Amino acid sequence: MINSGTSRATAKCPGNRLHVDSVDKGMCAIYLAFMRNSKITNSDGFTNLKPLKAVASPVRLTILDCLKHPADHFPPQVDGSFKTDGVCADFIRGKLGIAAATASRHLTLLTDAGLLVAKRKKGWTFYRRDEAAIQRFTQQLQSRL
Repeated sequence: MINSGTSRATAKCPGNRLHVDSVDKGMCAIYLAFMRNSKITNSDGFTNLKPLKAVASPVRLTILDCLKHPADHFPPQVDGSFKTDGVCADFIRGKLGIAAATASRHLTLLTDAGLLVAKRKKGWTFYRRDEAAIQRFTQQLQSRL
């Protein structure tokens, strides 16, 4: 259902709102303003968009790529095994050359999406890929496209 006015129209979508702002009489720009934590459900039940949003960043894709074979990308660790614990967040930050807060945000998004597993050890946080979750995500994505 679309309610239109002279300068603004609002369309109701399940759980979200679509706002259309007029730019000119003959033209209008559409701004999709989905709430950050919203879920979109289609007839197939594809509701979890967090992994898709998480891999929509070149930095986060680089993190996933580097963690696939950590010994090739990171120096040896004193605490923690690459296989069982993962890679220390500080090594990941150093590899990317970004601020600690920025690295933390990227790692949190990947962890919240279920693509990484975080483990605290001796005051450090280590991250490793959740291969089963990545496999499920890629299979689900492939079956939908």
